[in-house]
Amino acid sequence: MIALRPALLLLTLGCFALASFIAHAEQTPAQDDRLKEIIAGDHRSAENRARDQYRNPLETLTFFGIKPDMTVVEIYPGRGWYTEILAPYLKGSGTLYAAEHPGDPSYEAVQRSLEAFDQKVKAAPELYGEVKRTKLTKDGDIAPPGSADLVVTFRNVHSWMGSGTENESFAAMFRALKPGGVLGLVQHRGDPKVPQEPKAGTGYVTEDYVIELAKKAGFELAEKSEINANQKDTKDYPKGVWTLPPSLRLGEEDREKYLAIGESDRMTLKFVKPAS
Repeated sequence: MIALRPALLLLTLGCFALASFIAHAEQTPAQDDRLKEIIAGDHRSAENRARDQYRNPLETLTFFGIKPDMTVVEIYPGRGWYTEILAPYLKGSGTLYAAEHPGDPSYEAVQRSLEAFDQKVKAAPELYGEVKRTKLTKDGDIAPPGSADLVVTFRNVHSWMGSGTENESFAAMFRALKPGGVLGLVQHRGDPKVPQEPKAGTGYVTEDYVIELAKKAGFELAEKSEINANQKDTKDYPKGVWTLPPSLRLGEEDREKYLAIGESDRMTLKFVKPAS
């Protein structure tokens, strides 16, 4: 074995790193095209595609740094809106864990959502057959500890606050990630001038409060994005965030007004699990 001088060794390692970076960079356009193709795919319902203007899946997932060979955990997939994109994108080269809600017989909306997701997965094994289903509980694992490259959670923080499980949920996401792994988070953004209600009954949570929760779990804030912002959202509605679409809890009352506002103003945050 040939021994390299320290300077030469550093130069050699630098060349390898540069080559790796260039190769990685060259893959990006093809991966973006694949993601675009899946987002535009016929397997997605017209109803789900109509919400792309508010949820911005291409820009959001790109911001989080998703790649097709990653191990990804999706928290609370609901009826599978994002699963329709993530599962086909990761199929064959990556892994997707769907960390479902633990269930609550007294909460009919959750039970209906769980049933709908179960039916979706079972009805299309060609799309969802490789999805690994787990549950997000107070003390369980959403994926093998230290296995995930990326954890994504969409509009769930207020639910955890409502059930008093926000600290356990952030801890579970931290535990699942590899050192250097990313937590991508989207949440209804509260008015920073309004004190945060501990149970987040309106569905809105201030950005500072979310960042505080993440840091408490050990995360570091890497970057913010305004991809999912909506300046029309005044955040002061009779039924909280559910006054707006897609819920429209007030029914026909001021329906056109709320449709004109669109879906909620949302923070989009990228956190990192420290390498150490």
